[in-house]
Amino acid sequence: MPFEIPREEFEEAVDDAIDRIPDDLARAMDNVAILVVEEYEPRPGEPADTELLGLYEGTPLTERDSWWDAGSLPDRISIFRGPLMRLCGSREELVEEILVTVVHEVAHHFGIDDERLHELGWA
Repeated sequence: MPFEIPREEFEEAVDDAIDRIPDDLARAMDNVAILVVEEYEPRPGEPADTELLGLYEGTPLTERDSWWDAGSLPDRISIFRGPLMRLCGSREELVEEILVTVVHEVAHHFGIDDERLHELGWA
């Protein structure tokens, strides 16, 4: 059975997950916004029932060079509230899954791919 919490509490859990990012990594994050979004909207060509827990959109730090800073919009990390709540059956499970999702998407900002995240246990 899905575990639901009010949006404000969900956002607090995301903030808590962000706070658990080690200080040196948090300071290294550059021009990235982390947002809570209700649902993932599948893109053209994706199955209509595609669900994601989180999504990183942007240019990883490992791929940026001198041209990147010239007027670039912030990278965006979306944390999808609906899919996360549907996945989890308790508050503890939800908070843990939010943490894993935030760490996973922040890792993409640092250029770490899904294969490596699976090896590290963050997938």
